[in-house]
Amino acid sequence: MIEGIKIKKLKVIPDERGRLMEILRHDDADYEKFGQVYITTTYPGVVKAWHLHRKQSDYICCIQGMIKLAVYDARENSSTYKEVNHFYMGIHDPKLICIPAGVYHGWMCISTDEAVIINTPTEAYDYKNPDEERLDPHDINIPFDWRRKDG
Repeated sequence: MIEGIKIKKLKVIPDERGRLMEILRHDDADYEKFGQVYITTTYPGVVKAWHLHRKQSDYICCIQGMIKLAVYDARENSSTYKEVNHFYMGIHDPKLICIPAGVYHGWMCISTDEAVIINTPTEAYDYKNPDEERLDPHDINIPFDWRRKDG
């Protein structure tokens, strides 16, 4: 597992009215700080990658659909430098994944419906000086294949 990646298995509490699921609390052991909350969506088969932040951590939770989230450790001083991990998450496997600064990340919607993702980064988006670096999702320097594995 990449150093600094944190996974919180989320618990869905259903009753006759619907369901409730806590995602992130200020008293969680892995909570850092609040920057902002936003929702992004991804259509089936689409890859949104690679993103890297130098200052902020991202707390990612897929609340509708399913995604394959991949991470690549680009931190030269990390014990897991150049390591790749991936995780399946969403409606059938709810979890919150914290991605630390310096780790490239992205996801692909693997469900037949649009995936809805909530991100709670530790920093607010700076429109004048964004803390974001991007690479092509199929960059050959990151050893990850987004194609679906059949068989």
